[in-house]
Amino acid sequence: MSAPSTTELSEVTRDDASLRRFLHGLPGVDQVGVEQRAAGLGTRSIKKAAKLWAIDTAISMVDLTTLEGADTPGKVRTLAAKARRPDPEYADVPHVGAVCVYPDMVATAVAGVGDSGVGVASVATAFPSGRSNRAVKLADTALAVDAGATEIDMVIDRGAFLSGRYGQVYEEIVAIKQACGSAHLKVILETGELATYDNVRRASWLALLAGGDFIKTSTGKVSPAATLPVTHVMLQAVRDWHERTGELRGVKPAGGIRTTKDAIRYLVAVHEVAGEQWLTPKLFRFGASSLLNDLLMQRRTQLEGHYSGPDYVTVD
Repeated sequence: MSAPSTTELSEVTRDDASLRRFLHGLPGVDQVGVEQRAAGLGTRSIKKAAKLWAIDTAISMVDLTTLEGADTPGKVRTLAAKARRPDPEYADVPHVGAVCVYPDMVATAVAGVGDSGVGVASVATAFPSGRSNRAVKLADTALAVDAGATEIDMVIDRGAFLSGRYGQVYEEIVAIKQACGSAHLKVILETGELATYDNVRRASWLALLAGGDFIKTSTGKVSPAATLPVTHVMLQAVRDWHERTGELRGVKPAGGIRTTKDAIRYLVAVHEVAGEQWLTPKLFRFGASSLLNDLLMQRRTQLEGHYSGPDYVTVD
């Protein structure tokens, strides 16, 4: 079944039966094929001349994240300072894509990033479980938006999705998107709980149909989090969406991406599966807390010719 054109989208989402028919009519994912391709692309190496570009690109795509119950204003201010100037000794290091925090820390993050161009993302909608009613989820979103968040990372109701209540999930994403106003919406699928690649494809399309600006793998609180095969499936979805509608939507793998080698594997996947135009923080992000440290260490290694070690960058 081919994906809909823009003019057909209203028909696909007209009612729950139409949505179900479309989602279950999507081509099945070849599990062996997607895993083999992900493994094959993951072995590719890049030349030294391109490695510094890849590192800087990855740095610019990081959503520098702290989502702990023990978060304090001081920790968020420190994180925001690092987001603006990841390596104070190298002024040419790009700033990260965003700082990602809980809603009550948004105002602190907004003040911390200032006019640097770093976004402020906030998790919302009863993160990470998504187990609350819609009124609470909308209030959670409004709290973050009113405090100045430029991006909202919502979680879908996985129980509703896995029960086949696609219309309920769709309507909730639409409502949260409206509550976001001008803020971009990233829709967290929590792929580790979706069990199959077919479900990942269906959830990806459901989020895109409902207006998600990004589809995101994980909360980082469930294992497995981001994986290359799952990210391949999601990149295929945004590529196919663009081919059919002309609209560009983004992908954000989150959780478990800790090393420069990992990040480069994902960049290769972006280039080969979606296309070169997705190699921008406007369309691809890494949700991570420790990845930035390794990127900075490897960047110094490229420039200085020797491994600097963790003592030369701030460790979160």
